[in-house]
Amino acid sequence: GLSQYSSDPRTEWDLNTYSTRDQVLEALRNLRYKGGNTFTGLALTHVLEQNLKPDAGARLEAEKLVILLTDGKSQDDANLAAQTLKNLGIEIFAIGVKNADEAELKQVASEPLELTVYNVLDFPLLSSLVGRLTQVLCSRIKEKSNKENAGSTFKDIPVNMGPQLRPTDLKISAVTSKSMHLTWSPPLRPPKKYRLVYYPSKGGIPKEVVLDGAVSSLQLSNLTSHTEYLVSVFPIYDTVVGDELRGVTSTLPLSSPRSLRVSELSHNSIRLSWKAAQGATQYLVLCSAAPDGAED
Repeated sequence: GLSQYSSDPRTEWDLNTYSTRDQVLEALRNLRYKGGNTFTGLALTHVLEQNLKPDAGARLEAEKLVILLTDGKSQDDANLAAQTLKNLGIEIFAIGVKNADEAELKQVASEPLELTVYNVLDFPLLSSLVGRLTQVLCSRIKEKSNKENAGSTFKDIPVNMGPQLRPTDLKISAVTSKSMHLTWSPPLRPPKKYRLVYYPSKGGIPKEVVLDGAVSSLQLSNLTSHTEYLVSVFPIYDTVVGDELRGVTSTLPLSSPRSLRVSELSHNSIRLSWKAAQGATQYLVLCSAAPDGAED
């Protein structure tokens, strides 16, 4: 599988798109370079959420490897995203070219770094890595497979597990101006953890919460009033991320004061009274003279 990235990652093809070496080489020949920024953290998250799913060809029983090729320093937090992948048993190889930050490559890559970190001065020199990298990748896959096959629990699991790894029936309730309650039905195969991401649909910084796989509800708080939120629930397993469950809802507008009354008028003062707005801590009162001809 292959994804390119700048400020917005793009999947070029999935793990199950091609089945022969010639098909992959032809796809590479037709690949168009994607220029732009270097948001490596966003790219690694894209790979986890989009490319390492059963629907994209990820198999539960297969080892998971990510090879990162970059020519610059990341403009977001690549280390945090990389740690999420490594915690799921996904091995990361980091290859730097030209202006890549070697310290960042070492942060992102899996141990042992002498096998997983490579750095060259220019693109033509990448060809010198191919032989060694191929041997290292193959030996790492065999080594990990041999260790896990001794007590593997995947032998009798069908390859097409997508529907069994997907939570269902997301319900959003108890919505207020700053909170909402989420519940969902777990997938048939219980996950190790859930990763829940939420953000305003018109743009905003995504926030995330990681929950134990036995939990299937969450209260979101400190939200912005009168705002539409997108919510995604990802089930996380030992070696794969299941398909996400999505939902959308809007927080309520803040309550308004009601029943404005005017009393005790004099030549230079009036008294105002109103019914309180729930949750208000202060009021701003604006007063201006009515335009000529308007009712007093």
